[in-house]
Amino acid sequence: MAASGLIMLSYLTAHVMGNLKVFFGPEEFNAYGHWLREMGAPVLHREWGLWLVRILLLAAVAAHAVSACQLSRRDIRARPTAYAHKRPRASYATRTMRWGGVILGLFIVWHLLDLTTLTVNENAQPGRPYENVVATFSTWYGNVIYITAMLALGLHIRHGFHSAAQTLGVGGAARDRALRAAADLLALALTAGFIAVPVAVLTGVVG
Repeated sequence: MAASGLIMLSYLTAHVMGNLKVFFGPEEFNAYGHWLREMGAPVLHREWGLWLVRILLLAAVAAHAVSACQLSRRDIRARPTAYAHKRPRASYATRTMRWGGVILGLFIVWHLLDLTTLTVNENAQPGRPYENVVATFSTWYGNVIYITAMLALGLHIRHGFHSAAQTLGVGGAARDRALRAAADLLALALTAGFIAVPVAVLTGVVG
């Protein structure tokens, strides 16, 4: 679960950097979208590099989901009876990891239908990623879905990064505070970076 989470986190870091190119205008953003399809050329054929990334991400998402189910079942078997005290024993991010994962899973499906297959994007223009992003965030439902998912992502990263570090042996009493601070900063930076795009479209900065 930790390894698959870090693979997805690496992708999200690169993804948010690509998304922020929207602030440099349609020409640069559309050129970035074109480069994604030519990635790996001339060694790889058109879109082969992109499909390799997609397959890796799909495998990481599947491994992450299966691991989450397995860990949840182990946790239930380890404590078949509930705690006597009802007071929450974990942070809000920790308690919402399961539902956050469900929200993100549903969002991935919608996001692909919206900006990859252009199925649910009413004003989609093939080969025009900048215009498609603006079209998505010009609708109230596009903003609600995206921003809700990004807030869930931030909570997921905040808890997941710290847990992954502990699982991989990076943690420890002496490093725990630094790891928690790093998790907070990483979650905040990625959430703010992703949400900056719909906010920019809403406010007319991008359009």
